[in-house]
Amino acid sequence: MRILAAILLLAFAASPALAQTDDDVFAALEGVYGIEAAGNFDAYFTTITTAFAEGDSQTLADMGSYPFEVAANGELYDIFTPQDFTGNFDALLLPETIDAIANQDYADLIVTDEGVGFANGALWLANVCSDDSCSTSAWLITRINN
Repeated sequence: MRILAAILLLAFAASPALAQTDDDVFAALEGVYGIEAAGNFDAYFTTITTAFAEGDSQTLADMGSYPFEVAANGELYDIFTPQDFTGNFDALLLPETIDAIANQDYADLIVTDEGVGFANGALWLANVCSDDSCSTSAWLITRINN
C-alpha cells in the first residue's frame, strides 16, 4: 500500500502544472470584483502595458491612487502626487521592471482581493471606488516593487 501511495505521489508531482488562461483570469476578476469591474479591467490592462512599453510616465501617473509606495534601490518611496511620479520615473523604475510589465501576459496576472499583480507582483492595481457609495470605480496603481 505504501509503495502504491509513493508511486501515485511521484506521478502527481511529475505531472505538469495546469496553466492559467485568459478566461481563468477574467473569471477570477469577475468572482472577486464583479462583472462591471472585471469588464472594465481589459482597457486598464492595455493602457498599463502600453504606457510601460512606450515609457509614458504621464499616463501612468494619471493612473496612480495617491499616495502610493514604490520600492526601489533598497528604499521605500511615498509618491504623493503625479509630479512626484513623473519627475522621478527613471530613478524609481528599473529597466527590468518596466520591461516585465510592458510584456505582461494577461494569463499570468495575479488576482487577489487586494488587487491585481503584474510581473509577479512588481506592480499592483486595485479597483478603487470614487466615493463612499462606490457607484463608480477605476483600476489604479497602488504599489510598485522593483
